[in-house]
Amino acid sequence: MTASEWSPAFTARVAEQLRRARKAAGLTVAAASAACADQGLPIPATTITNLETGRRTSVDLAEFLVLATVYGVPPITLMFPLDAEAAVEVLPGQEVPTWDALAWFTGETRLDHPVPEGSPREVLDLFRAHSDAATTALTSARMAKERRRKAALATDASRRDALLETVASYEELAGEDRRELHAFRDRMRERGLTPPPLPAEVASGEPSAEGQV
Repeated sequence: MTASEWSPAFTARVAEQLRRARKAAGLTVAAASAACADQGLPIPATTITNLETGRRTSVDLAEFLVLATVYGVPPITLMFPLDAEAAVEVLPGQEVPTWDALAWFTGETRLDHPVPEGSPREVLDLFRAHSDAATTALTSARMAKERRRKAALATDASRRDALLETVASYEELAGEDRRELHAFRDRMRERGLTPPPLPAEVASGEPSAEGQV
């Protein structure tokens, strides 16, 4: 596909996914237009119709993001639909598996070499690692809390004692995971990065827990 052909074809693919998403959301064109206005960006019904029918051959980025929000779908799935096409022409003349195209767009392409510290890809990977660490800490904190709840409800003394023993080990693990998470966040700050807010369940113990959620 030539460059002049690729751009409208790409738009047509996105437009078709927008149409599918609108219908899946149970919205008429008029309702979708009204919902866009509620999101703060009025998009006329005629614009949505022209896009879906191919009379409009380009997609405005701001409109694209608002429509994805209104339809309740991740924007990336409108560009690279995993359930519709096995391969896509991600750039003119460059057809790749749809999953590879999606991974390229999100900065998750497999690499056979380390990326330089401070590069956009390395920073992305760092924040993803932080997300994994936060999930681990949150999971272990909730498991410890659930074990303690079960122990508190136990009516048999021996059963309660046994549960309390497991509670101690779960809480120790939760504490280790939380400390590792906080140390990770400290290293991010040392590099001038701002870690995302933490859930309150794992924020305690940080030097500053302000802005946690």
